Amino acid sequence: MKLRLLTRADVQEAVSMAQAIEAVKAAFAQLSSGRACVPLRTQLFVPQHNAVTLVMPAYLAETGSMAIKVVSVFPKNPDLGLPTTQGVLLVVDPDTGSPVAIIDATYLTALRTGAASGLATDLLARQDARHVAILGAGNQGRMQLLGVCEVRQIERVWVYDQFPERAQQYVADMRKAGGRVPLDIVAAASSQEAVVDADIICTASTSRSPLFRDADLKSGVHINGIGAYTVEMQESDEATVARAKIVVDSREAALAEAGDLVIPMRKGLISEQSIYAELGEIVLGRKPGRENDREVTFFKSVGNAVQDAAVARLALQVSAERGLGTEVEM
Repeated sequence: MKLRLLTRADVQEAVSMAQAIEAVKAAFAQLSSGRACVPLRTQLFVPQHNAVTLVMPAYLAETGSMAIKVVSVFPKNPDLGLPTTQGVLLVVDPDTGSPVAIIDATYLTALRTGAASGLATDLLARQDARHVAILGAGNQGRMQLLGVCEVRQIERVWVYDQFPERAQQYVADMRKAGGRVPLDIVAAASSQEAVVDADIICTASTSRSPLFRDADLKSGVHINGIGAYTVEMQESDEATVARAKIVVDSREAALAEAGDLVIPMRKGLISEQSIYAELGEIVLGRKPGRENDREVTFFKSVGNAVQDAAVARLALQVSAERGLGTEVEM
C-alpha cells in the first residue's frame, strides 16, 4: 500500500484561496442536499489546558471525497511557539477503503475555514463592503482576511488581539501578503475601535465572552463567527445574534456546539427557528442571501468535515499532477 504525504508547503502550492472557496462551495451544497455523510465530530477535552482534540470524518457522495481529520485546539500553544490549531488528515479511497494520503491539516484547517468565510462573505456581505475588522490575530485570523479579500475589494483592515504584540505581528505579516490584501492594516487598541467602522467582522478566538457590543456595529454589517466552537464559548453579542439573519454551516452541528447560538437560546433570546439557513441552501438557490443593505448578517461556523474532505481531495489531485509530496510504501 502506497501513501502520499503532503506537507504544509505542498498544500500551499497546490491550492489557492480562490480554489478552496470553490471547493467548499461544492461541499456545502452536497451537505445541504443530503449528499454527504458527516457524523458529529468526537470531542476529547483536555481540561488542564482548556483544550480539545477533535475527530472529524466525512464522505461526499457526488465528488467521491472521503477523509478523516484529527485536529487539536490548544489555546496556550502560542506561548510555546506552537500554533493553536494543529492536525493531520487521512484521505481514504471511497471505492476500496484504502488509505491513500496523509496531509498536514494545520494549514489545511485554516485554509478551508478562511474559504468558508470567503464564501459566506460573498453571499451575505454588502457589495460595497470595504472595511474589515479581524478579532483574533492567530493563523485563523490571517486566513479569514485572505478569504474575505478574495471576494470583496477591501481597502482597510483593523486587527485586535488581547495580546497587542500578536496584533502588531499580524500587521507586519499581512502587509507582506500581497495579492488582494491591502497595505492599510492597523492594530486597534480595542475591539470597539476595530469594529465601529467595519463592514465585515471576522471573529477568530477562543473567547468565552462577547468580543464586541451590538451598539458599536454599523448598519448592514456582516459577521463571520468562526471561533466559538463549543457551547461554553461566545464571541458575538447576544443582541446582535438576536437581530441578525443567522446562517450556519450545519444546523445539527451548530445546535450541538455553537455557544454563540446555544447560550442565547438557553436565555430565550432566540430559538432553533431563528436559524435562517445553512450556507449550502443559499449556494443551491433554495434561499436568498443578503436581501438589502441594512440587514445584519451572521455566519456562524463551528467547522465541518466536508470542508476538509473537499479541500484535501483537490490538494491530492493537484499534487499528483505536479509531483508534489512524497510517496511512501507502508
